[in-house]
Amino acid sequence: QVRLLDSGGGSVQAGGSLRLSCAVSSVTYWNYGASWYRQAPGKEREFVARIVRFSATTYADSVKDRFTISWNNGKSTVDLLMNNLKPEDTAMYYCKSSDYWGQGTQVTVSN
Repeated sequence: QVRLLDSGGGSVQAGGSLRLSCAVSSVTYWNYGASWYRQAPGKEREFVARIVRFSATTYADSVKDRFTISWNNGKSTVDLLMNNLKPEDTAMYYCKSSDYWGQGTQVTVSN
């Protein structure tokens, strides 16, 4: 069974940075790529970023130029570097690969 483990969330002030990590097997990653989604309270889960193979990436407009998704082959993780965080980025962040989801990691951004 595929298992994804999300980590790296926390609380920061607006303008700060966080790096999220999703541990996923390299076999799963190379076959399906991986994505990050987020869900704020009272809202639907939304797409944030996706990476396939070496570096083919896609971003939601709301995070473009602030977030960077990458594959760390040595650690077998999909990382999401989040810069210039805004209060509206506050949400539970989930990693997804194939049809499997991580357990989520909370990101809270305050003014």
